[in-house]
Formats: sequence, C-alpha cells, structure tokens
Amino acid sequence: MAVLWLLLLAGLPTFLLGVFVRVAIENFLTADIPSTLKHPVKLWFMHCIGQYLIALTPNFSELVREDIVSGSTKVAAVLGSVVENSYHGLCSFLASETDSVVLMVGYRKLPSYHHPVLANDCLSATIYFLTHLESFAVDPSRVVLCGESIGGWAVATVMQVLTRIPSLPQVQAQVLIQPILNFVNFQLPSYQQSKNVPFLTRDMLFLCLCKYLAIDLSWKDAMLAGAVIPLDKWKKYQKWISHENIPRRFWGQFSQPESLGPFNEAAYLESKHIWSAEISPVLADDKVISQLPKTLLVSCENDILRDDVLLYKKRLEDQGVPVNWYHVEDGFHGCIMLLDKKYLSFPCSMKAAKAVIGYIKRI
Repeated sequence: MAVLWLLLLAGLPTFLLGVFVRVAIENFLTADIPSTLKHPVKLWFMHCIGQYLIALTPNFSELVREDIVSGSTKVAAVLGSVVENSYHGLCSFLASETDSVVLMVGYRKLPSYHHPVLANDCLSATIYFLTHLESFAVDPSRVVLCGESIGGWAVATVMQVLTRIPSLPQVQAQVLIQPILNFVNFQLPSYQQSKNVPFLTRDMLFLCLCKYLAIDLSWKDAMLAGAVIPLDKWKKYQKWISHENIPRRFWGQFSQPESLGPFNEAAYLESKHIWSAEISPVLADDKVISQLPKTLLVSCENDILRDDVLLYKKRLEDQGVPVNWYHVEDGFHGCIMLLDKKYLSFPCSMKAAKAVIGYIKRI
C-alpha cells in the first residue's frame, strides 16, 4: 500500500500538468479576450487558472455557491468558494472612501438551497438593517443599496419589494453593478458578443442560473433559442426586453430581431417561473418601477450582462426615475472585485470603483 501511495504521488504532478495544458489549449481556442482590454494576457491566464481549478473539482456544478455583502447597505456577491472572500477588500475600500457603515450578510447557499431562499434572506437582512439603523449608527437619510452581478440582482429584487412596505425608512439610492436582470431573452446583442468573454461566459451563466432556479440544464438550448417563450408573453413583454430597447451603437453585427424557436411546452413548464418579476426584475410593472429610488447603473462593454443594464436603464428612465449610468468601455464581468488584488487588478477595476464611490459621496 505504501509503495502504491508513493507511485500515485509521483504521478500527480504529471496529471496536474496535463490537466492545465488541456485547459490552456481549450481556452486558447475558445476564450474571447477583448481587444480594448489592457493586459489581455493576464486576463487569459487568470481565466485559465479559474477553469483549471474547476476542472480539478469533481461535480463543480454541485458546489456552486454565492456569498453576499450588504453595506450601508451595499450588497455584492461572489461565485465559487475559490473567490469566496474576494469582496471583503472592495467593501472595505468603499466604506473607507465613502465614510460608510458596511454590513456583511451571509445567506443560505447552493446546492442545498434554491430560489427564493437567496432573495428572501437578503430581504430579511435588509429589513432588519432598516429597522435598526440607530444601533448601526447610520444616518437614515443616506441609506444606499448596492450590489454587483448576482448581488445586483438581489438589490433590484429587494428594492422592488420595499416599494410595498412604506413603513420602513426610505432607501435613498440603489447602485447596480453589472447585474443580471433578465432571465428571459438570451438573444440580446451582448449575449452573442460576449458569450466567451471571461469571467462570465454563457456556459457558466447558464450553469449558475439553472442550478439556482432548479431548471434542468438540458433545457439550455431551448432557452437560448427562445423556445420557452409563448407568443402571447412575447407580445406583452417585448416592449421591455427586445433588442429594440438597446441603443444601436451596441448592436454590432447582431442586429437581427429575436427569432423564437418552435415552442417547447415541456421546456416552458420547467422554466416558466423566469417570467416572475421576482426573478426577472426588468419585467416589473410600471407602478413598481416608478417608485424606485434614484439609481446608478454600471455596465461593462465586454460583459454578457451589458444589455440587461441597458434594458433596465430604459425602464427606469421611462418611468421618471433619476438614473446615472457609467459604462466601462474596457471592462469585463467581475472586474471591480479585482480592485485590491494588486498585480491581478486592471485599470477598469478602479474606473468602476471610482464611479460608485463618487456617486455615493454625492448623496
């Protein structure tokens, strides 16, 4: 047994090297590194390392998890135990630069918990915070909800619920950084342009989306093709979620109207909960949208979720909600979380962070 164990250990470096070489070759062929990005090789290498760690993790899809940070209140989320604490430095930086109180909130995670647990936990934590502002030494007139990626989604859903609870202290603003807000239309230009751009590729997005919403991943192709969209629902909601709402300068070569695949009833029944505003905040009624506070939206050009931000921007503006929009031309999904990572940071990381800091300081 001792000899066998030694032999296995001796072969381990070769195995690990082989896996890394395979991942590097695959990502060299498939990863789409934006031409506008400074330090493209660094992003490609970091993406390879991430994919390498995933490749070494059996049943990675069973380990997908999120952690949420709520501060002053500022909310952010992170995917995967590898970067579980990546937002602590960012939130500390934001708190220091804006002279804010930061409240960090944990919520129940995958794989044991699915929707609506995350949203409910975030709502409960926010309500507790709003009803105990004095104990946190927070000025009730300067409360902000802020989140990035899935955290941005959490903020959007929580804020929409809070419009129905007028007895709570009023939140002054929401800051949504690269949020996912639309779980219905995956044919928007950014979903085509940035489908292979790190760190959030289309495959990774669907893995996380399906795990959280308890949708079998086998329905991915049907969802991509729009085969889960009934014609009557499309006629009702296309005014809010079609590519026509995206400014033409973002269309690029993907300027064709959405093409809905042959309706797949089985896939629709499996995924029909995506039509709820609790899951797709962009689908909320005008009455709800009109009651939202002033908003900062941060988007990145090389982010698959860019057009989610643009759709929500239009919805807010159409209902008279004051909107500030900051677009990071050389940014990519998750770039802001690298702010304090020294050699792993990018110029776009600081650009996004400064936009958020400046906005909060002006409140």
